[in-house]
Amino acid sequence: MVTDVARRLEAILLIVDEPQSLVALATAVAAPVPAVRQAIEGLVADYDGLTGGPRRGFELREVGGGWRLYVREEHDALISEFVNAQAPSRLSQAALETLAVIAYKQPVTRSQVASIRAVNVDSVVRTLLARGLITELFADSETGAINYGTTDALLVQLGINSLDELPHISPLLDDGASGFDEEVRR
Repeated sequence: MVTDVARRLEAILLIVDEPQSLVALATAVAAPVPAVRQAIEGLVADYDGLTGGPRRGFELREVGGGWRLYVREEHDALISEFVNAQAPSRLSQAALETLAVIAYKQPVTRSQVASIRAVNVDSVVRTLLARGLITELFADSETGAINYGTTDALLVQLGINSLDELPHISPLLDDGASGFDEEVRR
């Protein structure tokens, strides 16, 4: 039986891009941590088909101290094929800017990229992940935030052998940007 807490958790888990701790989830759905833990266990069992229903094509997994919905591993090839077929051949300006920030600042979290660009980058990061241009490197042990970096596919697309071959940014910016290369590469 799916409880009201479980339904609210599903709504939250459907939109998050990074694993959420039990405490964060409890705060989000205004429920005590034990009730959230119990609801999470129920959702895991439900999605795994252990409650009499079908096994779903997605799963609720604990990763890096938090919970997040993931496509089941056996569907990875299907999803990759679908996303690649849906992906337009060119990247948007927002995707290019986000990719540049990740390339120069990696490893970097989504919130750090958003702070630099001063806009929400969630959908752009999903696009870049789907295209194989960036990858999840690791989850921060304290915050659980996923750190991103570029892939070899980006190097191939750019026709370079390493990120060291990326051009310095400061000559491309207005005067007064001296030292920007060092700041961006930090």
